[in-house]
Amino acid sequence: MGLDNPLHIGFIVVILLLVFGAKRLPEIGRSLGSGMREFKDSVSGNQTSSTQQQPTLTPAAQQPQQAPVAQPASAAAPDPSAPPQTQTPGPA
Repeated sequence: MGLDNPLHIGFIVVILLLVFGAKRLPEIGRSLGSGMREFKDSVSGNQTSSTQQQPTLTPAAQQPQQAPVAQPASAAAPDPSAPPQTQTPGPA
């Protein structure tokens, strides 16, 4: 009547596949396993093994590359290369 029956485990796996999809299940399992490993290390006081197992990223891989953003031309700031314009008085 518990999870010892293989048919029950099969039903749970089918439901998980329907809910999360086949692409998300490995990610969920990986994150669950790493979380359990970190919990076990924190309870046992073993801090060095968790840092050695995790791969480190290079500084270039840590920072996402951003495309340069063009600054919109402001109407208030005059173009320094343009000739100066003078205002002519209108009819009064």
